[in-house]
Amino acid sequence: MTEEAGGARPTMADVARAAGISTALVSIVMRGVPGASDATRKRVLKIADEMGYVPDQRARKLRQSSSRLLGVTFELQQPFHGDLVEQIYAAAARRGYDVMLSAVAPSREEATAVGALLRERCEAAVLLGSRLGADELTRLARRLPTLLVARHTDVPGVGVVRGDDHAGVALAVDHLAALGHRHIAHIDGAGAPGSSDRRLGFLEAMGRHGLQDSAEVLTGGLTETAGADGMRYLLARETPPTAVVAFNDRCATGVLDVLGREGRAVPGEISVVGYDDSRLAKFPHVRMTTVSQDAPRLAEAAVSGALDLVAGREAAESVFAPHLVERATTGPVPGPAL
Repeated sequence: MTEEAGGARPTMADVARAAGISTALVSIVMRGVPGASDATRKRVLKIADEMGYVPDQRARKLRQSSSRLLGVTFELQQPFHGDLVEQIYAAAARRGYDVMLSAVAPSREEATAVGALLRERCEAAVLLGSRLGADELTRLARRLPTLLVARHTDVPGVGVVRGDDHAGVALAVDHLAALGHRHIAHIDGAGAPGSSDRRLGFLEAMGRHGLQDSAEVLTGGLTETAGADGMRYLLARETPPTAVVAFNDRCATGVLDVLGREGRAVPGEISVVGYDDSRLAKFPHVRMTTVSQDAPRLAEAAVSGALDLVAGREAAESVFAPHLVERATTGPVPGPAL
């Protein structure tokens, strides 16, 4: 494989693509520093020689001065992402790194947020709740060590740190079933990362308690509006559920708002469980029962995983067990009216 006549000189990214590894790992081989196996070194050097790749010495000199900067994309409107960012700052600082944030918002696409990280010479990209497709992730990972938080992917070379969403929502169902609830609804996250796992976990947990016939899943979303719309739909039923498991704390906040406006007692009439244990769940006037993903632990693992990729180590997936935090929005199933 050689440079095409009249074409551009092969780049390190081209070598990485041909070798099926990250650009960071190719860089390690070219610099002759620790972090790659002998077999990988031989293979990369052979491919580079066949392609006619010649290291750019000017770029090499620039790379010798590490930016010590981790890039992080996050959804501006998601409280749990804010909690993660706070913990990522602390975890990065303990390792002598700083953090560059790039927000995703209704007015700013994720591709734009990622592009900003690339321009700022970040050493790795940590994407919170990313919605990038497999092709986009593949292209990004070839340019920059990439790690996803709170989402699974099978894209080679991309690291993953996430909570076990399937087990987490089952904890909520187990808790409600132990309180005597038989009719439980789940307002899901529609197409949000983790939604399919939580939906399946809900249905399987309901079946395990013999409640499959009363299990109900509504298409929801990540916002208060999604939770409010779902709760209004459920209240219009002749027999509403006695408990609701929302996709996240923000969705659960919408559920609680509608119940308050309708004069429905929580948890006297209807119990509500959120997900994430974000700052919303901890407000004194809310005190929401929720499933905690443990933001400090996820952040610590995310920073460690990103720096492993920077060092040329193989991408890995770390999955952590969540735990239930019981507060004031759940209680025993209401008894029959007298």
